[in-house]
Amino acid sequence: MCFSAEASFLAAGVTGAAGIAALARVGTAREVPLALIPLAFAAQQLMEGGLWLTLPVAPAGGLSSFLTQAFLVYGLAFWPIFAPFAAWSIETVPRRRTAIAACMALGVALAVYLTATVLTVQHTSCISGGHILYSVETGSPLSLGLLYLLATGVALAISSHRAVALLGAIVIVGSVTAHFFYWNAFISVWCFVAAAASGVILFHFERARMARRAAA
Repeated sequence: MCFSAEASFLAAGVTGAAGIAALARVGTAREVPLALIPLAFAAQQLMEGGLWLTLPVAPAGGLSSFLTQAFLVYGLAFWPIFAPFAAWSIETVPRRRTAIAACMALGVALAVYLTATVLTVQHTSCISGGHILYSVETGSPLSLGLLYLLATGVALAISSHRAVALLGAIVIVGSVTAHFFYWNAFISVWCFVAAAASGVILFHFERARMARRAAA
């Protein structure tokens, strides 16, 4: 995340707590992937918090290199698959489910390409201007950014569940903002915006739990 190690660790704690609370409110197994999203963000923020601590001390050290690679693979390859999968798992409207599945197929292909890229080309990270900047040659940034947006934000935005669609809208706005204003820190800024939206997921599960109680 941007700003500092403290901000990253604080975000990890807040999103982790939101994830635990969401899991406690899950009604069916198909809801588990969506409930896990805040915890997945928490894990990613822990990685970046580690980078905030290691980069000033040993920017080319083994731990910094490992955390950089892990953060990039997690951010670039995990989310294009997991975000649409979480939306697809709870979708009940056939047309929307098919559209989300198409986004997920795109996400799988994108994840394979980006993982191979991160593992085979030189990549670095450094602290600059209150951000962690990541450098990795991925071809056309604009084209890949649009595909990434389709696989993550759009897959969520077309959900029939209001909270999931709202989460998708937040991700889309965050992605566009990050792309145009913070490209070198895109994945870091995007994850900050998306992690901040974890409360939407908790709200979704709390509302669902209240509805089940009312029905009972």
